[in-house]
Amino acid sequence: MTTIICSLFLPYTIDFDSANTPSSTGGARSPVDLAPPPPRVTSLPHEPARPLSLFAKAATPPATPSYSSDVDPFARALGAATKDEPQQRPGRPANPRQLTLARTETTQPQWGKSKVYHQPKPKVQDVPPSTILNYARIQEENAQRALKGLAKSRGRQNTQTNARTRSKSRGRYDTAAWRVQPAVQGNGALTNAIKAASENGTLETVTWVGTLGFPTDQLSADRRMEIEQTLESENDALPVWCTDKDFDGHYTHYAHTILWPVFHYQIPDHPKSKAFEDHSWKYYVKVNEAFAERVVKSYKTGDTIWIHDYHLFLLPELIRKKIPDARIGFFLHAAFPSSEVFRCLAVRKQLLEGVLGANLIVFQAPEYAHHFLTTCSRILVLEATEEGVQLEDRFVNVSSVPMGVNPDQLQAARGTPGVKEWVDSLTEKYKDKKIIVARDKVDNIRGVRQKLLAYELFLKDNPNWVEKIVLIQVATSTDIDKDVEMAIADVVTRIDSRFSTLAHQPLVFLKQDIAFEQYIALLSVADALMLTPLRDGMNLTGHEFVICQDGKLTKASDASNKKHAPMIISEFTGSATVFEGAHLAVNPWDIRQCSRAIKQALEMGQEERDQRYDIALEAVVQKNAERWVEQLRSRLITAYNGHKHRGIMNVPRLSYNSLLSQYKNSENRLFILDYEGTLAAWDRPNQATVSSPQRMIDTMVNLLAASDKNIVYVTSGRAPNELENIFRMVPGIGLIAENGCFVRPFTTEFQAEEWITLANEEECANWKPGVVNIFKYYEERLEGAWIEERLCSVRLHYGNVAASGNVDPESVHRQAGECANHINDSGNAARVKAVPVDNRMILVELMDHNKMTAAAWVLRWETKRISGLDMTPSHRDSAVGLNNSPLKLRLSSPNPEDETYSPTSPPGAPVNMRESSYFEARPAATSADLPVPSTSVTSQLEAPTSDTTMPDFLMVCGDSRSDEIMFKWANMLAAEKYVKEVVSLYVGNGSATEATATLSQGVTGLLTALQKLASL
Repeated sequence: MTTIICSLFLPYTIDFDSANTPSSTGGARSPVDLAPPPPRVTSLPHEPARPLSLFAKAATPPATPSYSSDVDPFARALGAATKDEPQQRPGRPANPRQLTLARTETTQPQWGKSKVYHQPKPKVQDVPPSTILNYARIQEENAQRALKGLAKSRGRQNTQTNARTRSKSRGRYDTAAWRVQPAVQGNGALTNAIKAASENGTLETVTWVGTLGFPTDQLSADRRMEIEQTLESENDALPVWCTDKDFDGHYTHYAHTILWPVFHYQIPDHPKSKAFEDHSWKYYVKVNEAFAERVVKSYKTGDTIWIHDYHLFLLPELIRKKIPDARIGFFLHAAFPSSEVFRCLAVRKQLLEGVLGANLIVFQAPEYAHHFLTTCSRILVLEATEEGVQLEDRFVNVSSVPMGVNPDQLQAARGTPGVKEWVDSLTEKYKDKKIIVARDKVDNIRGVRQKLLAYELFLKDNPNWVEKIVLIQVATSTDIDKDVEMAIADVVTRIDSRFSTLAHQPLVFLKQDIAFEQYIALLSVADALMLTPLRDGMNLTGHEFVICQDGKLTKASDASNKKHAPMIISEFTGSATVFEGAHLAVNPWDIRQCSRAIKQALEMGQEERDQRYDIALEAVVQKNAERWVEQLRSRLITAYNGHKHRGIMNVPRLSYNSLLSQYKNSENRLFILDYEGTLAAWDRPNQATVSSPQRMIDTMVNLLAASDKNIVYVTSGRAPNELENIFRMVPGIGLIAENGCFVRPFTTEFQAEEWITLANEEECANWKPGVVNIFKYYEERLEGAWIEERLCSVRLHYGNVAASGNVDPESVHRQAGECANHINDSGNAARVKAVPVDNRMILVELMDHNKMTAAAWVLRWETKRISGLDMTPSHRDSAVGLNNSPLKLRLSSPNPEDETYSPTSPPGAPVNMRESSYFEARPAATSADLPVPSTSVTSQLEAPTSDTTMPDFLMVCGDSRSDEIMFKWANMLAAEKYVKEVVSLYVGNGSATEATATLSQGVTGLLTALQKLASL
């Protein structure tokens, strides 16, 4: 089926003829229709003809730092056309069907201001003023004008004027010839990855959905239809049409002015930021709605929808509302901030709820995924595990997969004659000098000023290097912050004035982008790469640098010095997680550390360079663009199928006849039954008390009395003494208290067994006081909340506070989320976790003990008891042989290459025991001398032998999310045929479950079924 790729910009755009040129064909033009370009010029009009070259052998005096020119000195060096040639448009890509490689880290031109193509210019009105004070004044003036009745008349005048202007513009673009061209804007890395995946068959059919990257209000409906038909039929692309005002408000005034800085830890809190969302937020919503309408219109059953980046954060939920069963994935290319930063956004809930409409959310690095999970837990008060976020009706998987480049495409691009020519020229120009290459946008996030300060300090501390080194800093931008530009210019001026001579410039600061061939040549000849952004999602320049550092393009005499160069990378970029151990990690704010890193890179021995390069090359090759697409595809399929499989509508109802047959054909029957909500109904929803359990008590007595082969355990979150009191009239029944921390074994004798503690009570005594203190802090701020302390868990009940109406529910939930987040941040070392429960309680309990671990304990214990083996406990583990048993389980992150690996688990990240379905055996902490068992649980399960007998019937029943991991365990035993007959039964009212059967009658239906079994 089709994979729909939603990105703000299509990889294609439209190039119109210059002006008023009727199209002979009424549609797209072929390249041969273009007039030939004029002759190239090699000098500026106001200068005499002379060679202008960066590589002139004569000494070149340093340029004035404040000098600004749009003429590319690299291009002039080879006699390329400059901006003084108005009809020649340098930088125009090739035919879109022949495009082989798009720029991964390229300058994004301002919307509607393309210097490459002839396109309509924006005519947006009512844009935000320069300061928030002016915005307030204008809003007040508009309100007064409306009251006086002047707004309507002014609107008629403006409408007439604008109509004449639009009519003139539309006439020009409706008659001009046009053709489809590769877009300059957009995500080049995404374009390359999708293209590579399509060519190798990973993606069969791809359809792009996005905007064209230029204002479209001036296009008539007929011209739009003409363009849309061509894009859809020839380029598999669907354009999204939105008004220029909506797009400008979305792209310029919300996405880039508010979201982008916040995602990179730059909170726009000054008056010049235009960060007042009552103006721009509505346009962000409108553009997302336009995308949703376009996707829904073209969607077919079975299609996969992939949504990319922060521009479309609301799109998953908008599509989910219209297509509930859609398979939706979301990938964030940018960084994701901590909850402390994200919560500064006024529309934080809307953004989170919007992206949670996806089945799978993927980030560049595990750090960003962790931040997202923490933010959901804190702001939305949702249960967040390492695997994802649990919503009311479904589970959203969260993972991380780093993006990569395509080495084959890049190697092909390096093979062009132009790249080789530039390599030779640069090698000759900077002979006997070390070259450090850097390429960044000029903004508050890329850290150009901090990098230059570190370089200045390096030159000051190492005068012997001044004549031997040059830093080529390519500084690209389209909308430069003047304050940032001035700060950078000050540093450039100081470096030039202090260290430059007539014969040498240690700093080449290029305030414009360079051609792709020049960029590749720079990476090939560099002696070091410096990537030091203050925060970045995934900077692929490092990946391209590694590919270019194989030494194949350098001269033989320089090959040893021009390959395997080291990288200096900021620890705050996603690239640092990819090149772990291969780069020199620096804190870009630490100027002295960066200075030392420059020296270390320049003086690094060849052996160390080779070792670091081998690690980096392996990372680039293994985590390439094709594998990135494949992992996203497979993880989304697995997540979606898991969601669909667990959907309550897809789980069959319990068959009484089948249950009776399984019961009759078995000899040793083990029942593990949840108490609250399963065996006994709640008095009222979300209450802590259950109704009279007399019928349940009678059913348990009858079930045990029906056969001495029936083994019954009841599991609960209650304390041991509470369970003992409830089941005092059921002799011999097995009990599991506090969700798996305590077990009272089943017995056929009238005298009950003693309780066995599976958790470490001493460890609980250590962490509980800290949790109680945190709870007390929030208890004082939530009038009516109360703390319940148990032996191995602590609970904060706040449901009555929110329901009372005396306190703002938003405030209650916000403080509850902060409380859970506080405990999760500080309690990981103690292996405890805070879990919000139904917006009424925060439960803090052990990570390593739950209903599944207790159920596995019980199965091992009962196997020994049935087999007549020694049951004398020496301590809580060895009493049942758990040291060598896989039935004491924890969860881990398996090998990502393993076919059984869950694609929704981030590589190398810890996996929460409570939610994961991937298991491995763990030796007891007291048995360090035992060998580490295999990561496969099936290889550790002991099949019955001649002297041991396992139960051949297992029935597990529950009604809540805490029972789901017990269902998974039971299903695993059935799949591996360690238990002959297994029934996992869900009796709750949720929308999804791991159980193999459901019972719509709830508690009554389960008790009826158990009574039928007891009557046999």
